[in-house]
Amino acid sequence: EAVTVLLWWEPFGHPWPLPDCRRRYNISGCRLSADRSRFGEAQAVLFHHRDLALHGAEGLPRGSPPRPPRQRWVWMNFESPSHSPGLRGLAGLFNWTMSYRRDSDVFIPYGCLYVPPAPRPFVLPRKTRLVAWVISNWNEEHARVRYYRQLKEHLPIDVYGARGLALAEGGLVETVSAYKFYLAFENSQHTDYITEKLWRNAFSASAVPVVLGPRRANYERFIPPDSFIHVDDFPSPRLLATYLKFLDKNKPSYRRYFAWRKKYEVHVASFWDEHFCKVCEAVRTAGNQIKTVRNLASWFES
Repeated sequence: EAVTVLLWWEPFGHPWPLPDCRRRYNISGCRLSADRSRFGEAQAVLFHHRDLALHGAEGLPRGSPPRPPRQRWVWMNFESPSHSPGLRGLAGLFNWTMSYRRDSDVFIPYGCLYVPPAPRPFVLPRKTRLVAWVISNWNEEHARVRYYRQLKEHLPIDVYGARGLALAEGGLVETVSAYKFYLAFENSQHTDYITEKLWRNAFSASAVPVVLGPRRANYERFIPPDSFIHVDDFPSPRLLATYLKFLDKNKPSYRRYFAWRKKYEVHVASFWDEHFCKVCEAVRTAGNQIKTVRNLASWFES
């Protein structure tokens, strides 16, 4: 039978055209709704953390009608703990978590690699430039800005966005594809927090990602060890710069960073369609087991 999933808030307050899950993801029996009058019949209610933080716990459904006994409340968040205020007061409220963390009840990473049914030949775009970085949220306190300031002393970096060159409209992937390397620097360092900076900005643009985020071992749970360069691999930004210059001049060594493309394709998560449909699918397959997330903050911040 069909499952009704209610969005209590549309993410960031933007009305979102709700997808047809069957057509887009081959997930059938899903009714998605943002109509709060359907609260009583919903098998799952989705709460987006940024909006929850904005409205406070007072904004949550109150007593009448009471929360139906089998209804799952799902906490949805794709920001890192550093950018997730107000986690403390949320113990014991939710049944499931949905996030980029692998140990979420509904795990949806920002991207993933998959083996296509038939391998497609990979063609490396022509590279005429060295290093690009696209950044919208510039904060001198962030580790990534501090690292960039040291790195740019030793090699040229083209910065786009907040403090740099303007990107051609819709042209991020196209722009970056002319570069050999892309700085996939996360705004904060946390377990599994590996965002579209890697999946879309670097991999979809066929640039080698130079990553700053969780530790190398964490990246290797998701992508091959020879598909990226980690800042931790080098004792200093100067030595990283030396290595990038070496790869720039050494084609066979550079091309080794694309060996994995013979086997894998890149999937970038589609916000928010995929998330709404996947939670519906999870409800359909979960059966009747209901659990409660006892301490959301200590789990998410761990």
